[in-house]
Amino acid sequence: MAHRLRPVELDFAESAPLRLVFVAEVRSGPAAVYRALAEDVEGWPAWFTAVTSARPTAGGAGREVRLRGGTRFQETIMSAEPGERYAYRVDETNAPGIQAMLEEWRLTPTGSGTRVRWTMAVDGTAPLRLVMGLARPGVGRSFRDAVRNLDRRLASAAA
Repeated sequence: MAHRLRPVELDFAESAPLRLVFVAEVRSGPAAVYRALAEDVEGWPAWFTAVTSARPTAGGAGREVRLRGGTRFQETIMSAEPGERYAYRVDETNAPGIQAMLEEWRLTPTGSGTRVRWTMAVDGTAPLRLVMGLARPGVGRSFRDAVRNLDRRLASAAA
């Protein structure tokens, strides 16, 4: 059963009780990475294998995302800064224990491409925080695999 989460603002990415932060680099520039994140929402399952479906909602102001295992999210886009930042707040989910959640993607140009930093900011019950802490290595691996897949996808699209 889906439940509504506490609405949070962008500063939650820095102040959440639990923050999972991961960094990777891709060969493509920030503009191409941003397009894949923010403008090709329906393309996420092609590179982020934990995502089974993603679609824009509310005329592009929101997203509906489904993950493997049946977890669903209704989200509101909080920041869409081309080539720099893409962030969304989870408003509703069927995942138990989550009370507030925001994800932020920061893009920084490097000499050879883009540094991608993903922050998953969460507040929830004590059991959820424990499970999320224990899941950190697996979430990090999923992120690194996704960014590697995205890098390949963007490189083949540019060729």
